[in-house]
Amino acid sequence: MAPRPRRLGAVAALGLGLLLCTSTVSAAPVPADLLPVPLPDVEGPLPSAVPGDPAADDIGGTAPFFATDADLDAHGYVEEEFLLSGTARQYSDGAAVSEHPYRTRVVVRRPAAERDSNGTALVEWQNVTAGYDIDALWAPSSDHIMRSGYTWVGVSAQNVGVAHLAGWSPARYGGLDVTDGGAVGGDRLSYDVFAQAAQALRVPGGGPLAGGLAYDEVLAIGASQSAARMTVYHDQVLPHTEAVFDGYGFMVGPAPSGERPAPVFQVLSETDVAGSVPREDTDTLRVWEVAGAAHSGWAGRAARAGLEERDLGGQTDFACAEPPFSRVPLQHPLNASYDHLRDWVAHGTPPPGADPIERTASGEILREADGHALGGIRLSQLEAPTALNTGTNRAADPDSAFCYLFGTHRPYGEEELSERYPTRGSYVSAVVRSDVANVRSGYLTRADARENRHTAVRSGVGG
Repeated sequence: MAPRPRRLGAVAALGLGLLLCTSTVSAAPVPADLLPVPLPDVEGPLPSAVPGDPAADDIGGTAPFFATDADLDAHGYVEEEFLLSGTARQYSDGAAVSEHPYRTRVVVRRPAAERDSNGTALVEWQNVTAGYDIDALWAPSSDHIMRSGYTWVGVSAQNVGVAHLAGWSPARYGGLDVTDGGAVGGDRLSYDVFAQAAQALRVPGGGPLAGGLAYDEVLAIGASQSAARMTVYHDQVLPHTEAVFDGYGFMVGPAPSGERPAPVFQVLSETDVAGSVPREDTDTLRVWEVAGAAHSGWAGRAARAGLEERDLGGQTDFACAEPPFSRVPLQHPLNASYDHLRDWVAHGTPPPGADPIERTASGEILREADGHALGGIRLSQLEAPTALNTGTNRAADPDSAFCYLFGTHRPYGEEELSERYPTRGSYVSAVVRSDVANVRSGYLTRADARENRHTAVRSGVGG
């Protein structure tokens, strides 16, 4: 586990959100022309339904929805669930127009001991596109998050997710509401809900949500639709409110211009860049595009398989026109991006730039003869391929509309593999050469490179 870095002060941690109660905990005075982010009420941690835990009977004998099945004990981590409540503002044209009560839940996965914390919290806006909360960025990156000492915080900010929780376990979640009893629609309270969860991490000495830990950096992260919500927060709400995030990660979704002081990191899959024009990096904006990766690829689906079986009765099957779920591991550049964003905030060290995926003036992706995209960050799964992996696909029936997000994975046959890799060593060497280049460029962590090498050795390819 990463050693604890220098501290910036007793509580130099910036929070993560927006507004809530009546008191405010801030690292510095809030400018008079900005609305402060109040501190929410925090209840918890809630008991979980583990064998022999009589307290779980008070909440219907349930554990948190999508309680992780990652090996927390092996990394010295704990998972805790809290209820947050307070008053959130809704906004119109950036101005606060009314205040409303809310009550939601927050999940925290953190080091049990302060010595194992790296002093950075990743606060994820839970994704609700599927109709329920998905910790889209935790699931495929949990090993990196834990081995690096990050605290991960998942916030249920939107009504779709909160309503599903209440139906999934009325005893545990029946009192949750982010609509003021239906008076506020359109998730207009979500921005304050998200921000106030971050503010709760800033209590001097570490409040209950922080588990007694203090944070030097608090980073907001969100994937896909959540990135879009965060973009609205950044562009329309943040100019009028206290800044409680140190930096922002917008993953496989929209991102703001990055013109505000806090760094903005955007990581896009091949799926996301189709039909678009490349964006230029700035002093506060970095954009990475990952060739061959899908918006929702294999790693996330595999990481959630056990949870969806346990909590939802199984995973949905899709009928796609091409074999779905690209195996290019988008989580590897994501892992590197978290580390770069942390260093950017803490030390002012800008992340490395990256070539964009090549496309025509109309946005059509240019491809090699074998079908792989040209340009972009090129991981070893693309440079030393054992399959055609792309970010494109389409539905084969009306019930599989999400297929366009999954990309394509078409394994090579034995004859083509033998032509490409006559020996086991030739394949492993090709993987290692690509990974060494990506580690040096800053697109891949050393730990993920080691994982790739071990996978290549065990694969049987070339032997």
